[in-house]
Amino acid sequence: MIEQWLGEVKKNADPGALGMILVHNGIVRGTSKDGKPAAGMNLSHDKLKLENAITEHKKREGIVDIRVWIGSGALHIGDDIMRVLVAGRFRTDVLPVFESLLSVIKNEIVNERELI
Repeated sequence: MIEQWLGEVKKNADPGALGMILVHNGIVRGTSKDGKPAAGMNLSHDKLKLENAITEHKKREGIVDIRVWIGSGALHIGDDIMRVLVAGRFRTDVLPVFESLLSVIKNEIVNERELI
């Protein structure tokens, strides 16, 4: 998926506008945030909020493209939680959008419950 996204973004972007692509691949850890052992997580997300967040973040200066995939259901240690790609002109354009989008996804869009 990530290789496909990279190819599509590079192929479709204006070469003068694309200077950086950042990718995040979140993975289920074997411990909870407080360090206790966990078997995984049950994950869901609000698709409409995700679409709106992507649309809003794409409007920011210097951003060429954004792609997001979020897993759902019972996820176990080592499973992918989400993949996020933000492509843009300069590092100073891409990094803040990348960080902001990840925060919005984590804090406002994804609902997770630990599997014990």
